[in-house]
Amino acid sequence: MLEIVITGDGSKTIYNSEVGENYHSKHGALQESRHVFLQSGLVHFLNNNERKKVAALEVGFGTGLNFLLSADYCVKNQIDLDYTGIEAYPLSEEMIRQTGYDQYVPKGIWNNFMLQYADSLNGSVVIDEFCKLQLASCKLAGFKSKSSFDVIYFDAFASAYQPEMWSADSIAHTIQFLKPGGVFVTYAITGNLKRAVKSLGLKVEKAPGAPGKREMLRATKPA
Repeated sequence: MLEIVITGDGSKTIYNSEVGENYHSKHGALQESRHVFLQSGLVHFLNNNERKKVAALEVGFGTGLNFLLSADYCVKNQIDLDYTGIEAYPLSEEMIRQTGYDQYVPKGIWNNFMLQYADSLNGSVVIDEFCKLQLASCKLAGFKSKSSFDVIYFDAFASAYQPEMWSADSIAHTIQFLKPGGVFVTYAITGNLKRAVKSLGLKVEKAPGAPGKREMLRATKPA
């Protein structure tokens, strides 16, 4: 069962009673998404690489909040964004509308996202002249792509609720899609996660976490 709940910063998220976990931090869905994925992931990569085009992969697309904020940033800065989301259990359009995330991005981005959400599950759709979106409705282990990505957002449910998503095999499967010089970012940081990422040759750093978490993990693949 899915239920809309209010988080600490006033933004909404969804509680999944079957998993026993929220889709975003209870301390603040919006601030977590902005801090962990947009600023510490996408913006960090762009600040360190002179690019006008970026490819992003999200593991755990969920409500689409990370995508919406990323699309907004790239459209405003005229950066071409090619965004792929993996989501084994896509939410309904109606459930996404109930999040109220339309108040955080321009009307055009929100409307085009909603109009083409279903179509994005069948192929790439144009959200804006600077933004394309494609969703893969499959489990992480079944995801295949001929493309590689500059930034990977790893936004699965916490390991206490979905341990298989955080296994060494799952992390290795994910990072194979990361380009040299690319950035892998997630809200979590555990000893097992750090070891798994380091074993794949990435440079791991402890970055400041979003409210409610002292630290988070960011890792860069050697160029």
